[in-house]
Amino acid sequence: MKRCLLGIDIGTQGTKTCLYDVSGNAIASSFEPSNLISPKPGIVEQDPEEIYQSVINTIRAVIAEAGSTFQNVEAIGIDSQMSGIMGIDNEWGAATPYDSWLDTRCEKYIKMMKSSDEDEIIRITGCPPTYHHGPKILWWKYERPDVYQKIAKFVIPATYIAGRLAGLKAENAYIDYTNIHFSGFADTDKMQWSQKLLDRFNVDTKKMPRITQPWEVIGFLTNNESKKTGLKSGIPIVAGCGDQAATSLGAGVVRKGIAFDVAGTASVFSSCVDSFKPDIKNKTLISARSVIKDLWVPLAYINGGGLCLKWFRDQFTGNKGETNYSQLDSEALNIDPGSNGLLFNPHFGGRVCPNDPGVRGSWIGLNWGHSRAHMFRSIMESIAYEYNTYLQIVKELFGDMQFTRVISIGGGSKSNLFCSIKSNVLGIPYAILKSGDTATLGSALVAGYGAGIFDDIASVAENFTKVEETVDYDFRIHNKYAGYVGLYRKTFVALSDIYSSFEQLER
Repeated sequence: MKRCLLGIDIGTQGTKTCLYDVSGNAIASSFEPSNLISPKPGIVEQDPEEIYQSVINTIRAVIAEAGSTFQNVEAIGIDSQMSGIMGIDNEWGAATPYDSWLDTRCEKYIKMMKSSDEDEIIRITGCPPTYHHGPKILWWKYERPDVYQKIAKFVIPATYIAGRLAGLKAENAYIDYTNIHFSGFADTDKMQWSQKLLDRFNVDTKKMPRITQPWEVIGFLTNNESKKTGLKSGIPIVAGCGDQAATSLGAGVVRKGIAFDVAGTASVFSSCVDSFKPDIKNKTLISARSVIKDLWVPLAYINGGGLCLKWFRDQFTGNKGETNYSQLDSEALNIDPGSNGLLFNPHFGGRVCPNDPGVRGSWIGLNWGHSRAHMFRSIMESIAYEYNTYLQIVKELFGDMQFTRVISIGGGSKSNLFCSIKSNVLGIPYAILKSGDTATLGSALVAGYGAGIFDDIASVAENFTKVEETVDYDFRIHNKYAGYVGLYRKTFVALSDIYSSFEQLER
């Protein structure tokens, strides 16, 4: 029997559990889709019991696939969605639904936090007020005061599940340090709660969990949970981390000077640096901690960047099959960089980084010579232009820092054209990994480190990283794209009055 580690990723789209041997090879995996509850616009919740059951179901499915191998599971690591929150009672029961990061009901409390002193909040937490724990906690406090009183601790899904598997009580609640930038009330650099911010917004300090390291063993699989999962009891469970932190660790983003592109439903661009420098000026980058204690992964993202590509495929091809992405790619390949003077705005759901919910999606520069190939290519280019904006802020903050490569995962990394466009716009080579399932691997790595199986988590992560292809950039195309990047940035200033007018008309 092999020595094994269990990695569990509780994502927005669903729960994935994967069993790895200690050499990083996947043995078995299982996925169960999420049930997002959205009875009306603005509300997006999940039932904590359904999340828990999805973990039980996927563990049991992995065991069935792996056979006798599962008997040697030595540790369990869990990651989850980062900026949503839920409440638990004293007995670790769910006091609220999971208030998803997609839920926008806390909008007025984002404005409240911004008007208080946004710059200071960014300086302390590393993150501008947005759809994260802070405004959501305030929403529960003021909109549902009866429920707020019953909440013993606020936790994230990974904590809730780990606590149920280990039989914890609220007094043992925790949040690991890769998630605290989203808390709204933490001193992220010092890894402690900011009493100043908690007092300013009149949030009960006792409702905040302790802050811990991702690899801390928080408990052991109970006999009761052993029977439900089919695993042996007593397996150590580590605190775990945020899904982006697990994903970047599993992708080998563990050294200064590496950038990371998660080309999925959301388009996420991050970089690996060695100090905490909040983006107070631009209010764009989110200064998150890496799992690696002395490293940081400042990031920003388009909420639905990849979704724009799916939307275009569904609307303009008449066929929702995967093969149509290949067809669109082949058409767009023949279009010159810049799409013949066509710009696209990918912020269909408002701009997240910096937070501006009034921004709309659009094309600028359309003429009768443009085809669907131009339009499709312009969508990919717009995401690259947005990434370039993030990259320039990083260089501004960290002294024109140089990056050796961008590691790319997600559905968009399968497109050689998309990776080539981004490489040319950024002026950095792109490395595409053989496996895009790096979140569960990252959680398994954290579990193995916490259980004492690995001595150096960064080196092990690098050794497990397997690059399938590298896409380099063309300096001439990079220079041509520079002008389009500048135009793209100007559109947000030029159209701000238009966006405001739309918002007023719809009130």
